[in-house]
Amino acid sequence: MTKQFFDYAFFKGKIVPIEQANVPIMTNALQYGTGFFGGIRTYYNADDKAAYIFRLKDHCARFVNSAKLLEVSLPYSAEELFDIIKNLAEKNNPNTDAYLRPFAYVGNTALGPNLVNTTMDFALYMIPLKNYIPVHKGLSVCISKWQRIPKEAIPVRAKASGIYINSALARKEASDGGFDEAILLGAKGNVSEGSAENIFIVKDNVLITPSLSEDILEGITRRTIMELAKEMDIALQEKPISREELFNADEVFMTGTGCQVAWVKSIDKHMIANGKIGPITRKLQQKYFNIVRGIDKDHISWRTKLIID
Repeated sequence: MTKQFFDYAFFKGKIVPIEQANVPIMTNALQYGTGFFGGIRTYYNADDKAAYIFRLKDHCARFVNSAKLLEVSLPYSAEELFDIIKNLAEKNNPNTDAYLRPFAYVGNTALGPNLVNTTMDFALYMIPLKNYIPVHKGLSVCISKWQRIPKEAIPVRAKASGIYINSALARKEASDGGFDEAILLGAKGNVSEGSAENIFIVKDNVLITPSLSEDILEGITRRTIMELAKEMDIALQEKPISREELFNADEVFMTGTGCQVAWVKSIDKHMIANGKIGPITRKLQQKYFNIVRGIDKDHISWRTKLIID
């Protein structure tokens, strides 16, 4: 039986057995969503018997930036987080694909949501994870009735815990309707993002993704795909995307640490093009998976190799 989590977590300043990484029921972050998190992938290459953390330095930098956006303090620098995450991953000795979840949270038990003069507690755990969303079958998605929370309400470039009730509502709507995932529109009616994914479309051989002004999370996988597209001489635009442009696209796919690179077959039961994965999506998806596993030796700086048995 595949275990649901790895044996060790980082909690209260040290690596401990996962069973000891617990918080009281009165914890402020549990009541009010006063926290933020990250999501980091490790990939196992069975041929090389090696595991790699993908873009760890970038994830640590974004984690620290989330603290700045929420105007709170962290007990660790980006460099210290890098070492903590790498050390825990090696302690857990992954011989499968895995997911690391760093989490900063208000750990006190005070009543009321308050971030004044706050230094966040920090915890980290790790779970085995293959495909969070099916990447090869073609997703069936819907356009949600729920609007993406705007940056004027919550800093959307921080992965703030409380913001994800918005995602949970959209994903429930999708599931209830028999869809794999949902797309949220922003306040202007343009495409923003999925419940936990960035979005790309292809039209007339141009790769297009919503600009940061559309209240999107600035995804690390999104950035990776944009960098790869430029290297592969694929025309790229960041601009507002209307609902109509989604339906008329030649290709649509979603990206994220969790979903990786997953292509979309239909939106609101409207087939995208011929209902098959498009050539640009296929090229980018293949390049991405070869890089993260170390099959493709490009971008060695994106991979942190783990010492495992």
